[in-house]
Amino acid sequence: MKPIKIALLGIGKMGQNHLRILNMLKDVEIAFIYDTNEESCKKIAQTYNVKMSQDLEADLAMLSPSDGAIIVTPTFSHFDYISKVSEYVKNIFVEKPLTNTLESAQVVIDLAQKKSLNIQVGFIERYNPAIITLKNILSHSGKIINVDISRTNKASSRITDVDVVIDLMIHDIDLALNINGDVSEIYAQGVVVEGMIEFARAILTHKNGSFSNILASRITEKRIRQISVTTDKEYIDCNLLSKEVFVNKQSVEQRFGNVQIHSNTETIEVRGQEALLSELIDFADICKNEKSKSPESTKSPENQSLGLENQMPNFPNQFDGMRAIEIAHKIQTIIHKKAN
Repeated sequence: MKPIKIALLGIGKMGQNHLRILNMLKDVEIAFIYDTNEESCKKIAQTYNVKMSQDLEADLAMLSPSDGAIIVTPTFSHFDYISKVSEYVKNIFVEKPLTNTLESAQVVIDLAQKKSLNIQVGFIERYNPAIITLKNILSHSGKIINVDISRTNKASSRITDVDVVIDLMIHDIDLALNINGDVSEIYAQGVVVEGMIEFARAILTHKNGSFSNILASRITEKRIRQISVTTDKEYIDCNLLSKEVFVNKQSVEQRFGNVQIHSNTETIEVRGQEALLSELIDFADICKNEKSKSPESTKSPENQSLGLENQMPNFPNQFDGMRAIEIAHKIQTIIHKKAN
């Protein structure tokens, strides 16, 4: 099989991470990289010995429909690049969020249906090995009562076009939807600084009767990525940074002499593997049309070497991106109304 050609649009910090991973993948050829900052793009192209595009449309025209494009540009530009790229390739990876408005997200969904596009949205936390472990545990657990998710980080100088809801919280909105399904009610509060939401807390009531309590902050200096799940049988604590998962099982109180045993805690070993690598392997599989043809696609040599066979999640698509944007916009609206 000929290598899949993948074009990379956007070579900022995250784009360079994508480039590093793409350079590692077998059966993948980096067709070209593109960025509006030509000077920076030229330096990176020389470092990785890849082609730099100076005429985006001409270079896209050299790709075949089965090749792919990865969009890692500022959020406001996602829609325009998706529209342009879709004229040449069927397989598109776009970093979260899908687009910056509900209206443009709906246009992307219609476009994907019309052109039979495969669109993967960069909800990378689905590929976090700790989340994969958590979901495996939950598949054999009791009824989920509540999910608590916290994500804090100091404000980044490179992200100025979106607030904390779109920058950080949207990852956890996707996780909450992926774990508990559709939402029936939303409560939110937050802190608005110079018109931008920098701290947000949202409580989602899901149609299945469970709750998701999500906190996101760019005010907090401390970096936190934590998810805790309460079920009717156990309490699961998951640290997404250290990749640690602890399961606290309920037990009947027992007495042995002076010793009382109320519960027990299990530490689950989580294999270390880079989430972005797993994510882009999935995209490469989409480009090869392996994932859409059969579940056997997850048994590619790359996945087997990582121990990911039968564990890879279904890739987040444009519908997942739209659902997350809808919830995010409702949270933003509630917070801004209260602030005003």
